[in-house]
Amino acid sequence: MEPLITLKDIGRKYVIGTEIIHALKSVTLTINKGEFVALMGPSGSGKSTLMNILGCLDTPTKGEYILNGINVSHMTDNELAEVRNTEIGFVFQTFNLLPRNTALDNVALPLVYAGVNKEIRLERAKQTLENVGLGNRIDHKPNELSGGQRQRVAVARALINNPSIILADEPTGNLDTKTSIEIMGLIEDIHAKGNTIILVTHEEDIALHAHRIVRMRDGLVENDYANTNIHTVDRHTTTV
Repeated sequence: MEPLITLKDIGRKYVIGTEIIHALKSVTLTINKGEFVALMGPSGSGKSTLMNILGCLDTPTKGEYILNGINVSHMTDNELAEVRNTEIGFVFQTFNLLPRNTALDNVALPLVYAGVNKEIRLERAKQTLENVGLGNRIDHKPNELSGGQRQRVAVARALINNPSIILADEPTGNLDTKTSIEIMGLIEDIHAKGNTIILVTHEEDIALHAHRIVRMRDGLVENDYANTNIHTVDRHTTTV
């Protein structure tokens, strides 16, 4: 079976004035459907650049990226936007919710871009919010929700299009410890349902929820190994 993600000799350089910055030197990586991978590395290691390429927010300067059978390495911005909307669900540290929209409208937003009619959009958004434990908060705006609830809205929005991968960038970065545990429990549940998850984090304890850890340094993959010490959330002590 073909891997869901294949990166071959991916490089990304930026020209700033007279200086050339090699953010990624050469990354070769495969990720299979249903994997839960943590992407780690210090600041400047290239993990954010790699995440932007994986999320089709940026294209590589060299190399090849095949996502779910599609070569996305040299696509135009419009083509990349299309792939992002159908193949990738994003969860960000800062939630990225529209402040004036209800939870329901925030979750339904990707379906607007996908051209789904309003009745189906709202029905699917409601169902997805129920799936993340927010069925009783659908009419609330972000400022009426706690940090953990906002991140649940963001997770629901990431799931709405049944994407090939969920890309979570420091999803617990703005949350307290208890809420972080709850959100990681939710992400574990999503993985258990067969979703492929790529988690970008600099926190060791958060990375330990993943089944595989890829460590970056100086624009290269330093380490790529199965996590034999998986931390799972004890469902008896948290309210997910």
